[in-house]
Amino acid sequence: MDTFTIRAYTKKELALMYFPESMPRTAVNHLMAWITRCTQLSAQLQATGYQPTCKAFTPRQVKAIVEHLGEP
Repeated sequence: MDTFTIRAYTKKELALMYFPESMPRTAVNHLMAWITRCTQLSAQLQATGYQPTCKAFTPRQVKAIVEHLGEP
């Protein structure tokens, strides 16, 4: 199994790692729903400058996501 690397990922790229059997749009919707439900994670992402219209996550944001949701 490959080791997960903290780096910049597009939303689609990261979402498909968490939901590999889903269609890309569905995977993104699921990931964003998880993030929204985790209020601590949502707050932490906003503190890093994340906006819902962003198409990608920075390495810092990916690290926060993995800390709260686990590795994909």
